[in-house]
Amino acid sequence: MRWFGDFHIHSRFSRATSKELTLPVLDEWARKKGIAVMGTGDFTHPQWISELKEQLEPSPEKGLFWLRNDKIQNPKSKTRFLLTVEISSIYSKAGRVRKVHTILFAPSFEAAEAINARLSWTGNLASDGRPIIGMDAKEVAKIAFKSSPDCMVIPAHAWTPWFSIFGSMSGFDSIEECFEELAPNILAIETGLSSDPSMNWRVSALDNVALMSNSDSHSARKIGREVNVLDGAMSYPAIVDAFRTGAPVRAGEREKAACKLLGTIEFFPEEGKYHYDGHRLCKVRWTPAQTRENSGKCTVCGRPVTVGVLSRVDDLADRPEGQKPEGAPHFRSLVPLEEIIADVVGVGTGTKSVEGSYNTLVSAFGNEFSVLLDAPIEQIAKESTSQIAEGIRRVRERKLYIEPGYDGEFGKVKIFGEEERESIGKQGSGDKEQDSLF
Repeated sequence: MRWFGDFHIHSRFSRATSKELTLPVLDEWARKKGIAVMGTGDFTHPQWISELKEQLEPSPEKGLFWLRNDKIQNPKSKTRFLLTVEISSIYSKAGRVRKVHTILFAPSFEAAEAINARLSWTGNLASDGRPIIGMDAKEVAKIAFKSSPDCMVIPAHAWTPWFSIFGSMSGFDSIEECFEELAPNILAIETGLSSDPSMNWRVSALDNVALMSNSDSHSARKIGREVNVLDGAMSYPAIVDAFRTGAPVRAGEREKAACKLLGTIEFFPEEGKYHYDGHRLCKVRWTPAQTRENSGKCTVCGRPVTVGVLSRVDDLADRPEGQKPEGAPHFRSLVPLEEIIADVVGVGTGTKSVEGSYNTLVSAFGNEFSVLLDAPIEQIAKESTSQIAEGIRRVRERKLYIEPGYDGEFGKVKIFGEEERESIGKQGSGDKEQDSLF
């Protein structure tokens, strides 16, 4: 059975997040999106973990939870939750300041509370749902594994310039350099919004880990913008095994796993905030080649530009573009359904017209991923409009206009030009349906 998991989100107790981030709201949006298992995020925060313990109960699957007193009668429709948190480690190592974010998975509340007890010695866990800890990322991993050997430690948004394991501003050049003797225990890295698996495949050392994709959402509507596609058993041990065998070097063990990592649903990486290099204030946006030509200095102000993800991948790559490691899971790039509808209509995503069309399609096909991945284009047109159906077809076929993001500014994805939008409804979509990778 194919299912989707989004394991990295935040609660309303993290900075710059929606105040509507409650468990019932997350449950509702997970069902709209088609997400079977959600990370809770922020289990280190005292108020949030108190809510988690009060509002969740164990589901039938080991290590997962669902809402208490849920009125949904069909257990298959209930959202499962997995205990997760993102930790921000800021510390000095090898003569440099390092800023590394890691995601922790905990198999039980007992393990989560043991982690919290140890981390509370060095940081104020109540100050932020994503706590800042003055501790080596390796030491954070030690605490997690000591709390339970079944914990997972995943470097978050691994290529982001400022706060990641490979970041150009404060990161490392390898997993081993960061985690030393614990490197074999790192089963996966999170690719982040500004990179996709094909970029990560260029670094052969990453054949040893699975590539994980999550939304890192700060609002319920944004969950699922990146997810993991899995097949098989839905339990904490099965999820860990899926990522253990999701590494290309362990592809031979995949068939025996209770759950398999089929791949990931991705942002178009150009849409991420740090895909290209540049200076946002100076409106300078560069490719890696342009950065090299200018010795990394902004031609407007003369200061060093923020080196983005594409450049950083270039720095560490030992493979050419387009080379896929044998045994690597697939991926598919999509645009969220609300953004497609908004582009077609020519309005913002928060408008009533977009919400109405979104709810109509989700109701007709079950959830957002069914619309984006599986529904026949002709049926989508019948349930909405030919323009929306054409927009979804173009996303499936990667026929988009994208201005890459840089230096903290999201990229801009356009499906139609202004003149095209007017005429789209008059032309049919005679193209053959694209087969789903999943």
